[in-house]
Amino acid sequence: MSETSSSSIAMPVDVERIQAMLPHRYPFLLVDRVLDFTPNKKLTALKNVSINEPFFQGHFPGHPVMPGVLIIEALAQASGLLVFLSAQQQKSSQPMYYLVKVDDAKFSQLVVPGDQLILEVELKRMLRKMGLFVCKALVDGKQVAEAELLCAERSAG
Repeated sequence: MSETSSSSIAMPVDVERIQAMLPHRYPFLLVDRVLDFTPNKKLTALKNVSINEPFFQGHFPGHPVMPGVLIIEALAQASGLLVFLSAQQQKSSQPMYYLVKVDDAKFSQLVVPGDQLILEVELKRMLRKMGLFVCKALVDGKQVAEAELLCAERSAG
């Protein structure tokens, strides 16, 4: 754990704790572990990309590539984890956050089976139950994608 991480949150946060915070489940839970976290500022998470992912059957047969839209979804899930961990809320009181806008998405390298996708999200600002996040995805220290995401709190009902 880095010295900027929250001392009240044990690092790393494993998939069981992630499932307690996010509503996503297989095959759409795209964060395996939280590696580092600074409350209300930033979070670093990990997604292990396996050939067993169901999307590889059709994207693309004989040349498996992780869809860019799923990389964006993984970044959105990491953004949600930043909000939930910062609030340290109980499961029963957690609101739902939805991705409402994607700006300036860029993809600079393919993500393939065997890669470890590092998800870096930084809270730019929170305003009226909406968070604006600057996000990057990296493989082997090289940036493979980036985007600015807007997520909004909504009632789950």
